[in-house]
Amino acid sequence: MSDKPATIYDVAAAAGVSPSTVSRAFSRPGRVSSRTAARIQQVATELGYRAPRVVREEVGRQSKMLGIGLTDITNPYFFSIIRGAEHVAVAEGYQMMLSDSEETDDYERQLLERTMPLLDGMIIAASRLSDAALRAAAKSTPTVVLNRLVPGLPCVITDMARGMRRALEHLAEFGHRQVAYVSGPTASWSDGARWRAFREGCYELDLVEHRIGPTPPTVRGGMGILPHIRDRRVTAVVCYNDLISIGIMRAAKAQGLSIPGDLSVVGFDNIFASDLVTPGLTTVASPLSLLGERGARTVIALVNRQPPETTPEKPSILPMRLIIRESTGPAPKA
Repeated sequence: MSDKPATIYDVAAAAGVSPSTVSRAFSRPGRVSSRTAARIQQVATELGYRAPRVVREEVGRQSKMLGIGLTDITNPYFFSIIRGAEHVAVAEGYQMMLSDSEETDDYERQLLERTMPLLDGMIIAASRLSDAALRAAAKSTPTVVLNRLVPGLPCVITDMARGMRRALEHLAEFGHRQVAYVSGPTASWSDGARWRAFREGCYELDLVEHRIGPTPPTVRGGMGILPHIRDRRVTAVVCYNDLISIGIMRAAKAQGLSIPGDLSVVGFDNIFASDLVTPGLTTVASPLSLLGERGARTVIALVNRQPPETTPEKPSILPMRLIIRESTGPAPKA
């Protein structure tokens, strides 16, 4: 075995890619597929190769690049957030770099370590990392967090308590008494906040609460959770997000159940597909574009050492509203 340290060419040969692809995997991970990047990382670790740390050529020089980190680019929830942030960034002369961790905390940590030195600022649209890990990452680059409260960092969140209360009031008016919250990923801050709001709302409205899950935040996850919902004999569910809700409705239709005749379904976020499915999905709407815009304005202010609207001591709380469609109706008779 050679005593010479492994080079980028050794990694490229072992991984079956070009040296330029290896270089991009370390310096510009957004331009390499996640599968290829993971393969390169594995080979680099096995060979003991360490990429040189990227530093800016001139102290104080801006790259005019902002990052936005999210957990699953295939989730339509992020589309409007990205577009809102992008509009603000471009208007201020910045470009956006997208970082998708694919719901994997280890991969998310690696992405942040590699990309943040290249950026002027970072917007964390969703994360599965701990508060401590996010604070540590933010030490090198101005950072703002969306959809989550992280002590010590500027955060932009939505008023989930009010949104959940409106959903439960709507179900109570239809006569539902046995209701369930279908939970999402256990590492999601939003999931915990929605569950707490659900429990409080059920207590105040004298509803019998149930919790079902955790469930992958996908259509497939919703389809798989329907048997557990039927076991609880609830008449209505409020779901972690719209994709789970749509999956539940699809599975219910396949089993000959009526929505909302046999089960009322409420989602969260109001993604564009909520109004395209049949029946239309009743959902708690988040101001997704505004989330992205507020996050971008905050991080740009931090980059330019200007007083931001959102601070660690004063998080931004954006309103939510209930959009009533056809997936909710009167509770079925016993």
